[in-house]
Amino acid sequence: MHISRFFQDNAVLTLGLCALAAAMPQKLVPRQSTWNPPSNLVTPLQQVWDHEVATYSNALGFKNYGYDQVMANGGYINYCVRWDSASNLTEAQRAQILTALQRSMKKWIDWFVGFDGFPYTSVPVKIVGYAVKSTSQLQGSTSGYDVYTTKDSGGIPECDPRCGRFFHQDGNYGSCPGGTSRHYDMSLWLTDGFAGGAGGDWGQRIGQEYFMSNLNTDNIHILLHEMGHTFALDDFYDWTPTGVTNFIMLAGSSTIITEFDGWMARDWWRHLKSRYGITGGTATTTTTSSSRTTTTSTRTTTTSSRTTTTTARTTTTGSSGGSGSPLYGQCGGVNWTGPTTCAQGTCTYSNAYYSQCL
Repeated sequence: MHISRFFQDNAVLTLGLCALAAAMPQKLVPRQSTWNPPSNLVTPLQQVWDHEVATYSNALGFKNYGYDQVMANGGYINYCVRWDSASNLTEAQRAQILTALQRSMKKWIDWFVGFDGFPYTSVPVKIVGYAVKSTSQLQGSTSGYDVYTTKDSGGIPECDPRCGRFFHQDGNYGSCPGGTSRHYDMSLWLTDGFAGGAGGDWGQRIGQEYFMSNLNTDNIHILLHEMGHTFALDDFYDWTPTGVTNFIMLAGSSTIITEFDGWMARDWWRHLKSRYGITGGTATTTTTSSSRTTTTSTRTTTTSSRTTTTTARTTTTGSSGGSGSPLYGQCGGVNWTGPTTCAQGTCTYSNAYYSQCL
């Protein structure tokens, strides 16, 4: 079973961000070809890297980061949208969803263009499918999409696992009805009434109402934050690096990808590029920790903090009645009153507010 990297962000942390956005200037991405971050960011960047390598399991061995997906495809990303909603979608709205995804992904990719051997000047994003409760929800033409009406064990619309990279990280999509060209690398999971967000190598999950009401917003900050997790960036629930207090990965502090966010992502690229046969540029010296293990590929929380790390800690609870939560469903967390067992997978602790069936 492939295990995702999962993160949940408390909705409380996002309050007041609309006002914050108006006050924050939009910065152009500095074009640099080598690892030469601003002097005021050198120390905090090293602190973040040391922490990630020490707390992630198999940090440099895990091979389903967003970088891996882009490189495996030769420079593009395919999405499937899980429309976990009772609402209908017009053809125009679907076009807006694609535009919003493309715009948001570009904000991350722009930090890599021209940097340290990154081979692409752009990374096109395409939506190849929709999973819906009923085909009647997709109004207008659905040409160009695979439409799925299958559901997981919890009754939630599900994109065909046979076509998902999360399930086929070897790149073999022989069982996908449409073949490799119709595979999806990530899911955009839009859920009625969902507060906050979640993200990992499998994609991003955010509230349907929030996302649809912000389709034309330049910075859909929860989506940008969750995309950051797809590119291996951490949460900062209980600590902040020296001298930086406002950046997209510190939930609630910024509505835009900041220079610090960009350099954190660049740090991952320079350490991973050799796996793609890219050489030259700056050295990719790795700082390791004697306590680091290499047995799994996902993160949960450590005992001493809420910073997400590895699956070494999982939640296995007794029966709560019923059949349990479905695969990817919630199974625990502060104030959670639903099932605490899983119909599929294992209830995996992510943080105090969220555990998920994986």
